[in-house]
Amino acid sequence: MLSFITFGNPVTSLTKHDLDPLLERLGQANLKFQASYPGLQMERQPVHTLYGGANLYTPGAAQKMAGLALHHIQTYAPTFVDLANALQFPGAGELPADKYKKQLFAQDLAQATENSPEIIAYQVYERTLQKLRCEAIEDHRVDFEDGYGVRSDEEEDGHALSASDAMAEGALQDTLPPFVGLRIKALTEEAKIRSLRTLDTFVSNLASKTNGQMPFPFRVTLPKVTTAEQVEVLADCLTIIEERCGLPPLSIDIELMIETVQAVLTETGQCAMPALVEAGKGRVTAAILGTFDYTATCNIAAMHQDHLHPSADFVRQLMQMSLTGMNVSLSDGITNIMPIPPHRGKDLTQEELEENINVVHAAWRVHFRNIIHSLQLGFYQSWDLNPAQLPIRFAAVYYFFLEGLAESTERLRTFIEQAAQASLVGNTFDDAASAQGLLNFFISGINCGALTEDEALATGITLDELQGRSFLKIVANRSRK
Repeated sequence: MLSFITFGNPVTSLTKHDLDPLLERLGQANLKFQASYPGLQMERQPVHTLYGGANLYTPGAAQKMAGLALHHIQTYAPTFVDLANALQFPGAGELPADKYKKQLFAQDLAQATENSPEIIAYQVYERTLQKLRCEAIEDHRVDFEDGYGVRSDEEEDGHALSASDAMAEGALQDTLPPFVGLRIKALTEEAKIRSLRTLDTFVSNLASKTNGQMPFPFRVTLPKVTTAEQVEVLADCLTIIEERCGLPPLSIDIELMIETVQAVLTETGQCAMPALVEAGKGRVTAAILGTFDYTATCNIAAMHQDHLHPSADFVRQLMQMSLTGMNVSLSDGITNIMPIPPHRGKDLTQEELEENINVVHAAWRVHFRNIIHSLQLGFYQSWDLNPAQLPIRFAAVYYFFLEGLAESTERLRTFIEQAAQASLVGNTFDDAASAQGLLNFFISGINCGALTEDEALATGITLDELQGRSFLKIVANRSRK
């Protein structure tokens, strides 16, 4: 057998004269790609956006809604066993039914460390309660669109002032949720004047009442986008408002609602979303699927419009394909079935009380199903309509992370131990890309309160490495040791 092993300088055909222009072309293309797709961002992303009509927005709104959310779960799931049964967690039917036994069982689980369906159910409940008590509202949007309706100019002007006054009070007292903003009306021909007038009134009044110390981040949600010009005009208006109000440039972000077919594909069949983001001139930070509006523009009958409709999954996948890697977070749409009991009052019959529980729990299961579906597709944020939906928002997110914790811990631990090497745990083969996905799992779980830092550190990762948020950096640092 012939062997062509050579030593010394290799034989080559390409000269420096040949390579220089080729490398220059590659450099320009690579830099352009890196500028357009800087990669997944590890900054905190809220797991939900709660929005409500501007006419209802008053000082302390977040605290009031948090109280409603906490009362809701305490009423319809007073123990972790009740929540596990309502959401049909695995093994829920084997949990104790007697109230006293539930309490004893919870005390035992509080001391347990091994992973089991019972412990997961207990942890989901306890962490949900803790979240509702300390930060029930992560993101709040004052709504001047569907959740507000069409009103007279005088009335909407008044609500733009009163709502921005309330937000200014919250900003000055540091009682606002971590993320806030407003949703304006669409920039259609019929609504464009009213939409921009509300935007100007709200932001200008807010800036004046806070002496230019706007909440950060502050986001303006643009619904029913159909053209890049709508996004561009909104960006230009925000630039003017910032200049006139003495705000730093680009201090106001834009969120795009993807809820028309024109926001998905252009008339020539191209994906429209990257151009919409570019039209925002650096302001677009999120794209949100408006499930029901989108399916309506697809001419789908109302009785078949649903979170799980195949057309909605099609758009979710296009959103991921076209926007993942940009500085744009993805958010899913609403669940429109509200967990609101049909009977109100103090003197309800046993039959009415049971019907209330059945109605609420049925709505919970739909919401839970939808959230898990979004999470499985890589959408870690969605919109909510009512404070009563928040307990299940967090319960579903926490269940998703806690249910996958044991497997993810073992897989990431193996990676951390072997650093730069590929590894095999069970029958799942991992590489560096998988390791970054596992690292992202823990980062996202910690950000939303589902996981603790100690649970991440159990993988063998250090706190500095966790905060560095890059598996490639972990590999590089450990390989130098």
